[in-house]
Amino acid sequence: MLTPLSTTSHSRRSALKIAGAASIGAIAIAATACTDNGSAQAAVEVDQLTSQADRARADAAAATNSIALAPERVAALTTISAERTAHAEALDAEIARAAGGGAGTTSTPPSSATAPTAPTGVDSVRTSLTESARSAADLARTASGYRAGLLGSISAACATQAAVLLP
Repeated sequence: MLTPLSTTSHSRRSALKIAGAASIGAIAIAATACTDNGSAQAAVEVDQLTSQADRARADAAAATNSIALAPERVAALTTISAERTAHAEALDAEIARAAGGGAGTTSTPPSSATAPTAPTGVDSVRTSLTESARSAADLARTASGYRAGLLGSISAACATQAAVLLP
């Protein structure tokens, strides 16, 4: 027969076992939820960065193609093309890192093929750069750390290119 002391002790041990099992279960559920949510969020962030890289490639191509219509602006358009290409490469490296490819990977192929476009004119390039600056700034506000800095830098560069190189 159990004494009141041993019954109390047995009850406490059982309660602790149940509480421990419940805690482990709760931690496992929380970890699974965080992992799933983290994967989904990472995929969204990669998609957003990919969109920015595509935009950078399109701006670079438009600037290069616009030289035919504005040969007097060859220096400015060449600079814009080179800088927007560098932006695409930096974004590709961040996409590769986010996807598990490691930091500094720059051999990521372009996310989408940029078809040659007809010359669009300086006004179109300026408008596209302004939109790119706004898009990168909006995304920078939702990002953190290195990504926020990268996107903020890209936004500032695009705004400067539109205002200073293509006034």
